[in-house]
Amino acid sequence: MQFIHLMQLLIFLAFLLVYLLSLCGNATVALTVHTDHSLHTPMYFFLANLAVLEIFYSSVISPLALVNLLSGRKATISVAGCGTQMFFFVFLGSADCILLAVMAYDRYVAICHPLRYTLIMNWTVCACLVSGSLVLGFLLALQLTILLFHLPFCGTNEINHFYCDVLPVLRLACADTQIHQATLFVVSVIVLTIPFLLICISYVFIVAAILKIRSAAGRNRAFSTCSSHLTVVLLQYGCCSFIYLRPSSSYSPEQGQAVSVVYTFVTPLLNPLIYSMRNKDLKDALGRALGRAMLSQRK
Repeated sequence: MQFIHLMQLLIFLAFLLVYLLSLCGNATVALTVHTDHSLHTPMYFFLANLAVLEIFYSSVISPLALVNLLSGRKATISVAGCGTQMFFFVFLGSADCILLAVMAYDRYVAICHPLRYTLIMNWTVCACLVSGSLVLGFLLALQLTILLFHLPFCGTNEINHFYCDVLPVLRLACADTQIHQATLFVVSVIVLTIPFLLICISYVFIVAAILKIRSAAGRNRAFSTCSSHLTVVLLQYGCCSFIYLRPSSSYSPEQGQAVSVVYTFVTPLLNPLIYSMRNKDLKDALGRALGRAMLSQRK
């Protein structure tokens, strides 16, 4: 018994550390982009918004999951609380995925149309693209949450998951859920399939343009700015597609929990690490910010 409690405590500490590091990492990226004028470009504007989204996205899920780990039992949550958590999870997760597609379009314009980049990706367009990602994510989440919580629930109402995800809650319903499953599939296609296809199309043109660059240094720089984004895309879309883009009848709660850990705990931590390690401009800006902080402490 003591061994089980010890393991629960160690797992709790590990997840708490991952959560705190993801908060610190994403906050550092957002603040660095905000304070360093050399990063006031559309690419880093989108990156800062992605970092802020990741902070809120992980904070919707992680606190309750950490409480469950620490107590060793599932914490109770009201129906309204469950619906609120699901709404913000779908809203922020959807906006996150759509914003990744926006970032791919930004890289496409920068590499394939460099002379017209500042004209096409002006600040009004950038603000509209970020706002559009949030509005579309909000509307999809609102529709899905309202539709799902109009279902009658019965039995113990115990969710076999560490947060109020759509599929585990759907399994508790005591009515025909075909319409709800179809709605979930449509939302998944809008959030995952369509943006991913747009990302793939963008990268086909990007790779073709990069291969035409005669300078090896130029090609390496172009590939390095795109590889960070592509790595994050594969992590986010791969995990979410595995859960939501397959028949709900084949859903496994155990697999769902394991994969959910990746995109709720691990991915928000990896995003700032991937971008900061593979992006020279961001690394230099972080170095300057750290240098200024050390000088101010000495004074």
